[in-house]
Amino acid sequence: MIGIPLALAWSSAGEWWIHKHVLHGQGKRRESFWSFHWHEHHRNVRKMGHLDPTYERPLIGWHSQGKEALSLLGLAAAHAPLLPIAPFFTLTVWWRVLHYHRVHKKSHLDPAWAREHLPWHYDHHMGPDQDANWCVTHPWFDELMGTRQPYAGTAREARDHDKRAALEARKAARAARREASDAVVEEAG
Repeated sequence: MIGIPLALAWSSAGEWWIHKHVLHGQGKRRESFWSFHWHEHHRNVRKMGHLDPTYERPLIGWHSQGKEALSLLGLAAAHAPLLPIAPFFTLTVWWRVLHYHRVHKKSHLDPAWAREHLPWHYDHHMGPDQDANWCVTHPWFDELMGTRQPYAGTAREARDHDKRAALEARKAARAARREASDAVVEEAG
């Protein structure tokens, strides 16, 4: 039974390490297999307020969700040889892999749910520093490593929201002026 808490600690540490060093460390290089994470997933999420429409696609495919699922399957398979000697550890790791996929997908299909239930992951994507808050399922290892940076519900988030709203209002006003100007030119022509 000691395998269960060991697997929980191992999974949290692994989630943090893989996200920081593989998905971001290698993923920022366009030629890397892992580039889907930074160049597709992060781009979508920043543009769409934590929503990532790739999670609406079928799981099988050569896109960010498909590559993530393939990577998680590989991670689970890498632990399979431990099943006969550490069944509780292995089964807990497998459960954590499934749990990771489920909550990560849900968080990017329902941003309000993510902000409420996984604020550390919401903070990773929507906060000012996307190179912090590495954990997805629980912030244990971020807290241990000192990489947890709260954003959701802070004064900084409120200021950023107000800035984005003002920018959108200016864009809408410019578009309305352009439309009115085009209508005047059309009437005169």
